[in-house]
Amino acid sequence: MTGENFATTGQLLGTVLAVQANFYRVQLDEKDEEMREQDPPHLPHPPHPLLLLCTRRTRLKKIGQQVMVGDRVVVEEPDWAGGRGAIADVLPRHSELDRPAIANVNQILLVFAVADPPLEPYQLSRFLIKAESTGLNVLLCLNKSDLISQQEQQQVSDRLLGWGYQPIFISVKDGINTDQAARYLSNKVTVIAGPSGVGKSSLINTLIDSLQLRVGEVSGKLARGRHTTRHIELFELPNGGLLADTPGFNQPDMDCNPEELIHYFPEARKRLAVASCRFSDCLHRDEPECVVRGDWERYEHYLEFLSDAIARQTQLHQQADPESTMKLKSKSKGKGQSQYEPKLESKKYRRISRKTQLQDLQELYRDEE
Repeated sequence: MTGENFATTGQLLGTVLAVQANFYRVQLDEKDEEMREQDPPHLPHPPHPLLLLCTRRTRLKKIGQQVMVGDRVVVEEPDWAGGRGAIADVLPRHSELDRPAIANVNQILLVFAVADPPLEPYQLSRFLIKAESTGLNVLLCLNKSDLISQQEQQQVSDRLLGWGYQPIFISVKDGINTDQAARYLSNKVTVIAGPSGVGKSSLINTLIDSLQLRVGEVSGKLARGRHTTRHIELFELPNGGLLADTPGFNQPDMDCNPEELIHYFPEARKRLAVASCRFSDCLHRDEPECVVRGDWERYEHYLEFLSDAIARQTQLHQQADPESTMKLKSKSKGKGQSQYEPKLESKKYRRISRKTQLQDLQELYRDEE
């Protein structure tokens, strides 16, 4: 941090880059000259920015204050020689994600491949809806563009423009448009996400030369990538800003409310901006005078996602009701679809244990006596 900020607050501030067990790796803001003068003369001034491995004050634990990756924190009692410190407070967050657990994010960068593995519209749509549900700005990068022709790129671009997105076509392998992607990340905290095998780790390695993240290959049998990222971590970008790599996942959960889902489709938001449905609680299925229902490509995706969201909401209600006679069962095949089936009566088909049988016999003997 700057000397001016330190003189104003009297606090040492930093950003949590990673969480490791009960320790937090904190990147401090630039150390000011006033603090340099307090260093013992025999200690060399460390390079900037400083990194400290910090613990969390017991007071924060007692009040239930969680420390997340991306948090802006106040650090006390820095041990410059040992590289240690203690987190005394967490500053207010302007954004917070639960999956992945990260704070103060400005935007989400979705990375997909146009080939190897092939681009799957349903999967892409599901990731986009999950990203839109965060309320953050969404950027879309399509990697491996060297594997398709310019005509095919134009077709994909036109299709996604109809969805409400302007994709950036890149090729990490050939270095195509990676500098353009880097400009969108400058001086911002960005979460990078997408299915495995599309080149997320390779893109990060290109954007940050000092990193060498483990890169996985695409499975030939499944045409999917193998997960290579195991934890959440923020990396500093050369031109300013932080980039968070997240553990790979294949299908984001549809954990939004059914009523909110339609607002995560830009093409539907465009329709709702100029007209209103007859009913305020319209779910845009078969309700009369609905302005959303109609001929747009992702409407079928919306109906499937709506079914998932309703199933999840029903499941939550059923869990809250222990007397329920139905349970939710996921299908083994399909696109994350679920269905309800009758629940077996508890303990009806369980064999009585020997201990219980002996206790019953003892009770019987006592009754006879």
